[in-house]
Amino acid sequence: MSVAKGLFDGDILNEHLFPYPRLRDKDREVLGMMVDAIDQFLQPRQQDFRRWDRESAQPAEFIQGLRELGLFGLIIPEELGGLGLSNGGYARVLCQTSMHDSSVSLTIGAHSSIGMKGLLLFGTPAQKARYLPRLAGGELIAAFCLTESGAGSDAASIRSSASRNADGSWTLNGEKIWITNGGIAGLYTVFARTESPDGKITAFIVEAAWPGVSHGAHEDKMGIRASSTTTVHFKDVVVPADNVLDAEGKGFKVAMAILNNGRTGLGGGAVGGMKSLIGLATRQALARRQFGRPIAEFGLIRKKLAQMAIDCYAAESAVWMVAHHVDSGYEDYSVEAAISKIFASEAMQRTAHEALQIAAGAGFMRDLPYEQIVRDARILSIFEGTNEVLRLYVAFSGMKEHGKSLGELKTAMDAIFNHPIKGFGVLGEYAEKRLTHATGVGRGKIQVRVPANLADAAAIYEKYTLELAKASDFLLRKHGSAITDRQQEVERLADIAVDLFVGLCVLSRSIALSSMPGGAGEQAVLIARVFAQQAKRRMAMNVRRIMRNEDEEMNRLAGFLLSGEAYPWDVMS
Repeated sequence: MSVAKGLFDGDILNEHLFPYPRLRDKDREVLGMMVDAIDQFLQPRQQDFRRWDRESAQPAEFIQGLRELGLFGLIIPEELGGLGLSNGGYARVLCQTSMHDSSVSLTIGAHSSIGMKGLLLFGTPAQKARYLPRLAGGELIAAFCLTESGAGSDAASIRSSASRNADGSWTLNGEKIWITNGGIAGLYTVFARTESPDGKITAFIVEAAWPGVSHGAHEDKMGIRASSTTTVHFKDVVVPADNVLDAEGKGFKVAMAILNNGRTGLGGGAVGGMKSLIGLATRQALARRQFGRPIAEFGLIRKKLAQMAIDCYAAESAVWMVAHHVDSGYEDYSVEAAISKIFASEAMQRTAHEALQIAAGAGFMRDLPYEQIVRDARILSIFEGTNEVLRLYVAFSGMKEHGKSLGELKTAMDAIFNHPIKGFGVLGEYAEKRLTHATGVGRGKIQVRVPANLADAAAIYEKYTLELAKASDFLLRKHGSAITDRQQEVERLADIAVDLFVGLCVLSRSIALSSMPGGAGEQAVLIARVFAQQAKRRMAMNVRRIMRNEDEEMNRLAGFLLSGEAYPWDVMS
């Protein structure tokens, strides 16, 4: 069962949240050696990273160094040449590389998180044996080819096509844009339109060396400039029949599974970036003096530093909870993965903004790393699903089961005289939920021992779990199927769900860490208490604005602007 979906129904699935998970012992052993090796390899190259950002390229010898470190085989099983890390261990590696440079993490992450993840999830034994050993050693670098012009978030509208040949092979034609690792990849996971009664999109494994495969020039990007991003072209490319991933027509399912499964890598990278920025910002605050004392003594600077730590801790808590769900074999974690991506990406962007602000004018100059980090972070809320689309996904997925229960209620009312036992059973279950929403008794409770100093935080999450369920029920009853057109209202549900899931992860982790020595446990509890209060204010506002808002006025204003395609007011008029 999905923790996040349960929240929309007023349930807290305690067994999936408490106690907070630990990394596997095997991961800890590998990471203990790997983290030091990564630091030794990347730390001396800080000036290189800035130069490569300007030059928009990573040299071949540097890519070779990544191969030698084993960074292309992180999640590939040991028997096929990889390191066999779990999703949690893999995210921790990307956390470490991102403390040095985002483009490095993207080269590694696009390969593992999405480029060859389809092979791991859906590949046949023969496909895995053929490709994974070469991918593990970096002989082949992988890329994920989904996005097209006009088909970004709307993946179902792709135009690349593949037609079946008489011998069972396929002929592939089309163009993909903004493909990370596009210029250095030897293997592409490609999604193309096919005619099948089981679905209209099929996933293919395509080798870059095959006739008809080519890529465009390096894209001139705002950030992550050193990583390779290109168009990739397929012209009459013959793909063998046994290079279909999963099955014909199952490509959309494959793509969504890859993106959901790979989001812990992006989250881990965001956490690493935040950790690096907190180190930079604290040193800057201690070193810079204004009005005769370090700016670290000023309340507004201390507020920024504390908020950075809260955001980082919260993102880390959610990302590794989701990784645990993936590694534990949970079948339904897509909403949790989307929430972790939304929160971690936006937390990283806030942290980058505030760290540069602490550095002030110096941070705006290219001599220091802040401006590059700000540019690099901007992509996080765009790729692997824009945060706007993911918010809609979170809310609609959460409301789906609730909406189903409303449909079952109507059916039960219609058929109650023909099937009284079934009908009254549905009515009884729904009545129980409504009573719970009204009284807070019986559902939505945290059922583990919570330390007294965290009881208030736990009570906040219990209360707003029920508020989310009531708000979902209200909007579904008010709008019915038209809810899909009420995006502003739906976004508020998603934001409540984000605060609830992330907050419960923070609470779980802080309970586990509360006895840590040296003040760390005490500060973990402090973070949980502050985050809960901040989340409470945000959730209370979102609940209020479901009933009272300016959505219609905003829609009319947007329509006026769109009609003229400009801002029409001027002081001279």
